[in-house]
Amino acid sequence: MFVDSHCHLDRLELDKLGLTLEQVIANAQAGQVQHMLCVCVSLAEFDQMQQVVAPYPMVSVSCGEHPLHQNDNVDPQHLLSCCQLEHVVAVGETGLDYFYSPESKLSQQQAFVTHIEVANQVNKPLIIHTRDARSDTLALMRSHNAANAGGVLHCFTENWEMAKAALDMGFYISISGIMTFRSATELRDVVKKLPLDRLLIETDSPYLAPVPYRGKTNQPAYVTAVADAIAQVKNISVTELADATTANFYSLFNRVKRIA
Repeated sequence: MFVDSHCHLDRLELDKLGLTLEQVIANAQAGQVQHMLCVCVSLAEFDQMQQVVAPYPMVSVSCGEHPLHQNDNVDPQHLLSCCQLEHVVAVGETGLDYFYSPESKLSQQQAFVTHIEVANQVNKPLIIHTRDARSDTLALMRSHNAANAGGVLHCFTENWEMAKAALDMGFYISISGIMTFRSATELRDVVKKLPLDRLLIETDSPYLAPVPYRGKTNQPAYVTAVADAIAQVKNISVTELADATTANFYSLFNRVKRIA
């Protein structure tokens, strides 16, 4: 069985897919994807997101503000109150993205620190987005004790040195369909080195569909293609990869009830 550890089901263009959300989830389950974590990117959209997925017990939710949503001011008390909800299993996604928005570095850093502090208060893991911000991401994680909450660097595309630093702080690394792209040579080298007991898989759907679905709208069912690619790179069976990443998911997001 597989778990999609990071997706955005509320952002699927269902009309474009020609599917209902129920059908998307059924497709995933038919492919042995037993659970999905729907990740919040905007506090303003959190209520709507959780309403969309509430009917589906195989979908959990996080709460946070993506670093590229800095036009929305992060209210620490609002974030805290949402993250205290019993059904919220993680804080994020949060982090730093200097690739798309280097001009908002300061506000991104302030918001990231707020998320780390909230995660430590509620004792829930962080979901961290980082792009072109290696040193600042790690520095803020260290200086604000992100290791106390733990968490994952999702959709990882950075180098081995950053992965190793995050692993040393007790974090997990999540790999998306990017590793199936022809250009992702360095990332595949990182994947070879990642310890199996600290690895997660994700789609980040509706974005970044893996080969052989590249160019299509991504969906949780496609996480099996990510698993296939990782298993091949690590020279292990897909079953071993699936078992390990599923166990890792439930270990990290320990408020999610594992389906037998």
